[in-house]
Amino acid sequence: MNPENSAPILLLPNTPRELNRAVQQLAKSDAFMRSVIQQIGPCHLAVSKPRTPFQSLVRAIAHQQLHGRAAQTILQRFAALAKSGSFPTASEVLQLGKAPLRAVGLSQAKTLAVLDLADYVVRREIPSWQRMKNMSDEDIIASLSRVRGIGRWTVEMVLIFQLGRADVLALDDYGVRNGLRKALGDEALPDKRTLAQMGEAWRPWRSIACWYLWRMSER
Repeated sequence: MNPENSAPILLLPNTPRELNRAVQQLAKSDAFMRSVIQQIGPCHLAVSKPRTPFQSLVRAIAHQQLHGRAAQTILQRFAALAKSGSFPTASEVLQLGKAPLRAVGLSQAKTLAVLDLADYVVRREIPSWQRMKNMSDEDIIASLSRVRGIGRWTVEMVLIFQLGRADVLALDDYGVRNGLRKALGDEALPDKRTLAQMGEAWRPWRSIACWYLWRMSER
């Protein structure tokens, strides 16, 4: 058994006081991260409003390699395809087919990913949130990555922002690595090995560390 898969599941704090306590622990664990925290200030990382796994994964797919505003525009158009409610169901998406999805701005690759995801959901091969609560991060990544177009980064965003997992280090995220570059004062983007090595000191609050590096990237 993978030791990481058997580790206790730690969730992000759900009150400002507990979140501040976690940030203080992170600052004490590493001088580098303490400097970043001092520059950025209080942490405002929060779990997104409740959505179904299908809705969350479609949103994550839409955000792949896109600026947030562009992704939101596409998602608003996608939501308008719903026959009832505020978001198309997996069954509705399969009935729509490729053309309407391409028309709202999804690329060919993302269209195929959303259709494959919808197929998995209809066949009930995507675990529910309730089931995922008892699964390790790595098991969730393995389960959801079976879907076309859904890789580790996509699932990590769901782990952080929907499931509230506290110790996710998004090694493939450009914003995280760019934030690290800026904090280090380097010209070149740090490689994943450097980030992973530095991130060991940030356990068990690596999701919070990612949030701070995202904020550094925006400066």
